[in-house]
Amino acid sequence: MSDATTDEARTGRRAAIGLAVALVLLALSFAVPPLAGWDVDARSDRLGLPPLHGFVDLRASPTSVLAVLLAAAGVWRGEAIARTLSWRRLLLVSYAVGLAWLVALALVDGEVGLTRVMTSPDEYLVTARQVTDIPALLQGYVDRIPYSAPDNWPIHLAGHPPGAALLHVALVRIGLGGSLAAALVVVAIAATIPLATMTTLRLLDAERWARLAAPFLVLSPAAVFLAVSGDALFAALAAWGLAALAASARAVGRGGLLGWGVVAGLLLGWCVMSSYGLPLLGILALAVLWLARSWWPLPVAAATAIAVVLAFAALGFSWWEAYPVLVDRYWDGIASTRPFSYWVWGNLGALLVSAGPLLGAGLAVVARRHTGGARTVAVLAGAAALTIVVADLSRMSKAEVERIWLPFVPWLTLSLALLPGGWRRWGLALQVLTALLVEHLLYTSW
Repeated sequence: MSDATTDEARTGRRAAIGLAVALVLLALSFAVPPLAGWDVDARSDRLGLPPLHGFVDLRASPTSVLAVLLAAAGVWRGEAIARTLSWRRLLLVSYAVGLAWLVALALVDGEVGLTRVMTSPDEYLVTARQVTDIPALLQGYVDRIPYSAPDNWPIHLAGHPPGAALLHVALVRIGLGGSLAAALVVVAIAATIPLATMTTLRLLDAERWARLAAPFLVLSPAAVFLAVSGDALFAALAAWGLAALAASARAVGRGGLLGWGVVAGLLLGWCVMSSYGLPLLGILALAVLWLARSWWPLPVAAATAIAVVLAFAALGFSWWEAYPVLVDRYWDGIASTRPFSYWVWGNLGALLVSAGPLLGAGLAVVARRHTGGARTVAVLAGAAALTIVVADLSRMSKAEVERIWLPFVPWLTLSLALLPGGWRRWGLALQVLTALLVEHLLYTSW
């Protein structure tokens, strides 16, 4: 037996162990609460299906056929197409297929599958339509976070810095504030996430691995939750921010370094002002710069991101003042009834639904020694895994992480490109099957 065959066999064994662990963890995360009689408060009405924020609801629609056809085509020809198309055509096809995948899954519920989030008073758009004075919004933002405030914010506005709300205010101001119009904008932006992730790999001299990752990124189970949550916008901003950082690090002239560094800082800074958990993107940003072997973009991007945060502070909203108030509200509410003893590992079960159970195999393979482009993939996936560990242990992410951790999912998904060739086709089949089952068997709130 050749060294290459032996190496692939060892990799396959690692992947099998990782997948087995993931499947056991996934099963336990669903089975333990009802079998043990644990009330883990997966939903405010306590009728949930932990670890997901949803419940069983069998359904289908005409777009189910489209979703199945896209899944089948991806499994049959996805890798071959990704290997052979020119780079520009690959990006174009990835965007078109990804957009169709997102919309087909969302429309399993009919039009409400796209508009449900946008019409919810707990989300951003309903409030965004009422905003007439942005400075006043920012100046009074922190005062309206506590439950005790007479005009306290809805859940998602209270739980996020105002950057998230302002994105929706912008949609309203440009005439895209209708529920369906805003939802389509979010889906159109979410479909660019694979492109940004693949572009980052190519900039880091790992184009071959970007092509291998493409089918997994485009047909990800995360599509169920990306269409059309606000976190899909954060995930896209994060992905393009990291791509811009890689472009800055690989720029041949000072203008490119500064220009792309500023773009990266603006995008990543807005992420920080959209979700309190997204400063953790700093781990991925450092991984990108380390792989690029250039730290020159760091001061440019960091200074720009800090400028974004300080601009909000100058207008009346200070991130560092708001976060402790948010922590108090969180622990005054659902955090106090969600046991950490379950959610510290139940969260990982929810992640395996969003990212797909094959993630267990991918991360098991990441732990091997890699060189060249494979090392780039391993480092990025490892950095994303570290962000998950930090977020999980922070105790500020108990439940709902199938949505909250979406910005980290594409980078975790890269690990699947490292699987042996014999694994990738049926592994993609497992991923798309997960997405189809979740969309057709479970009602999720996102």
